[in-house]
Amino acid sequence: MSRKNGNDISADLDIGALSSYLWEAANILRGPVDAADFKTYIFPLLFFKRISDAYDEELSIALKETEGDIEYARFPENHRFQVPEGCHWEDIRAKSVNIGHALQKAMRCIEQSNPDTLYGIFGDAQWTNKDRLSDALLKDLIEHFSGLNIGNEHCKADILGQAYEYLIKKFADLTNKKAGEFYTPRSVVALMVRILAPKAGDTIYDPACGTGGMLLEALHYVKEHGGDEKLMLGKLFGQEKNLTTSSIARMNLFLHGAEDFHIERGDTLRQPAFYSGDSLEVFDCVIANPPFSLEKWGDDVWSNDPYGRNFAGLPPAKSGDFAWVQHMIKSMARKTGRMAVVLPHGVLFRMSREGEIRRKLLEMDILDAVIGLGPNLFYGTGLAACILVFRETKPKEHRHKVLFIDASHEFKTGRAQNELLPVHVESIHRWYRDYRNADGICRVVTLDEIRENDFNLNIPRYVEPVIEEETMTVEQAIVNLQESLKNAYAAEDRLAELLKKAGLTA
Repeated sequence: MSRKNGNDISADLDIGALSSYLWEAANILRGPVDAADFKTYIFPLLFFKRISDAYDEELSIALKETEGDIEYARFPENHRFQVPEGCHWEDIRAKSVNIGHALQKAMRCIEQSNPDTLYGIFGDAQWTNKDRLSDALLKDLIEHFSGLNIGNEHCKADILGQAYEYLIKKFADLTNKKAGEFYTPRSVVALMVRILAPKAGDTIYDPACGTGGMLLEALHYVKEHGGDEKLMLGKLFGQEKNLTTSSIARMNLFLHGAEDFHIERGDTLRQPAFYSGDSLEVFDCVIANPPFSLEKWGDDVWSNDPYGRNFAGLPPAKSGDFAWVQHMIKSMARKTGRMAVVLPHGVLFRMSREGEIRRKLLEMDILDAVIGLGPNLFYGTGLAACILVFRETKPKEHRHKVLFIDASHEFKTGRAQNELLPVHVESIHRWYRDYRNADGICRVVTLDEIRENDFNLNIPRYVEPVIEEETMTVEQAIVNLQESLKNAYAAEDRLAELLKKAGLTA
């Protein structure tokens, strides 16, 4: 028989109510659990509940089709994910002692029963640590989640996915310094995806995928522009070093309704996950916000990189920015390949090894645009960043040129963090799309001019700010002059008075 939740309020939930309900679950953890670890516990629980509720729906459908044949209803073919006996949400809900142990066992059994899709997806949370997660706390948390039915009928993938993203952002807000490792502001991602303009059937790759936001935004873009969703099956690829974050990315994609994707855990610069023989796999769209100026990134491996990623030079040991750039360039497909990457401004002008790498990349004529963003848009750094856009084959009219865009004033000032609004995204994308000069904003620069500047890409060298001169009417000028004269006469009178008191005048 299918199970029913005791306090099912899901039927009336909209995105706002669902988001608030999930945020309340996080608040139950406050105190014993540090805010930076909320995501480690909340996301696996949410996914476990979704799997259990969806399993019940599928069981109910199969029972109706066969007039109550429970053996048939439990056939693996009737379920997207297998939930072994004793490993359902309601089995854990029935526990009153050693709840963490039961929870951990259930999650591991579900992973083992779905090796091709769910292996390791629940991460490595220490559910059995009673100093942090007492039976009473876990009981409260599970009862809170039990008030939701988040099966497919009650909670569509787009609603649940949006609520999931809401939680990711909330957790990022709570842990500003650490958030840069897993979350890029949605508006910045939207800008990068619009520039790349993925089409149905394109392969999309993020070598530092965090929680999967860039891959999801690319999928949304294809859908919103009328692309056939089925053509995106198996087309999303990502790699993420952090175990918890890579698990969250997989859950994120599943909860958004993505059917077939490839998220691998691992160190992209040392051990890339996607390759064929001694060549990297190549993709139509490559997009990333890698960690800025990463130290100990793997220069020891790159001195003899088997994939030839040091083609423009070996980046310095204390900054892996150009390692990411070269890895991404090597991952672009011939002719169709294009890429957008977020980097610190230092990559535009730092010299020595990076200057030589920059020269070689520019001589290859694959850099399409340099976009300078405003300050304090990203978690964990108040510094301004830039977006570099590369194309394996540039349009004829863009060849031997680079577009520079100064978008450093395009943001809304926030108390803790600045924000790129949709209107700013629209403006920056329009400037990129138009690919022409605009005073104080953007300029198309020839490679010859960049060469004359010793391949320095610092934006102010090419885009000078417009200094607005104040203009006034003749009438206003006369009024200002009269005011100045009035002030001068008053000052003269005060000086005469002071001199008189000092006995210096007759």
